[in-house]
Amino acid sequence: MPHKTELYEDVPPTCWPIVYSPDYNITFMGLEKLHPFDAGKWGKVVNFLKEAKLITDDSVVRAREATEEDLLVVHTRQYLNRLKKHTMESFEEWSFVVATITEIPPVLFLPNFLVQRKVLRPLRTQTGGTIMAGKLAIERGWAINIGGGFHHCSSDKGGGFCAYADISLAIKFLFERLEGVSKATIIDLDAHQGNGHERDFMEDRRVYIMDVYKRYIYPGDGFAKRAIRWKVELDWGTEDAEYLQKVQAHVESALNEVKSDIVVYNAGTDILDGDPLGGLAISPQGIIDRDEIVFRAA
Repeated sequence: MPHKTELYEDVPPTCWPIVYSPDYNITFMGLEKLHPFDAGKWGKVVNFLKEAKLITDDSVVRAREATEEDLLVVHTRQYLNRLKKHTMESFEEWSFVVATITEIPPVLFLPNFLVQRKVLRPLRTQTGGTIMAGKLAIERGWAINIGGGFHHCSSDKGGGFCAYADISLAIKFLFERLEGVSKATIIDLDAHQGNGHERDFMEDRRVYIMDVYKRYIYPGDGFAKRAIRWKVELDWGTEDAEYLQKVQAHVESALNEVKSDIVVYNAGTDILDGDPLGGLAISPQGIIDRDEIVFRAA
């Protein structure tokens, strides 16, 4: 019997199936600026949409924080405990694991209650948003979580600024709670390999994974690649024409190979030309065109 959760409560029909909370954004004494990952980008996206009069506060679904019981649907209790503290050689390093995941060394020296409030709570709220979006997508035909996409986190290990496995959680919640949802497809078009959900669904044939990523960069997880059913590796500096041609051909082929009840699209924007971590050279219009290809195909 699934546990009781607030993440699957009904949403007013007046709301668009777009999930967000101001609590997504991470601001913590400027430490978030020590990593090239923009920890406030979600609020910038929402402000842009508001200024364009495409959404209002009342038209967006307010994300809820995933509780520990919610997280245990995928995560091991041991892993969640390690996010709270880490004991090493008889002394406590309060935030060692979180510092490793976020790749911000000074976090190591901060009391964990501060790290929980300023770093992990926003990530748990984004995780709750992804789970909520999964249910909304089944009910409405589509849904978007402005945050999430933590594709480097698996049940027992985080990394690459990903502390919770929101993609795996959204799919497991659907399998457990919604009748008629028994197959899922993940289309991961972030510049990096999605090794977290790949490890989680390695032996689960209900989940079909397509991953398009830049070769020879983080995480380079050879074991996780075994879970990819449709793999496309890109070279350094790939530009719009080649990229869009590959996305068009491979997304349509992958979706035709298996008929799923839900498609989870990880729409990473680190493919943008000039991104310090992605290594690709896609224009802003190219990213828009990519997303339209996926939406139409799905």
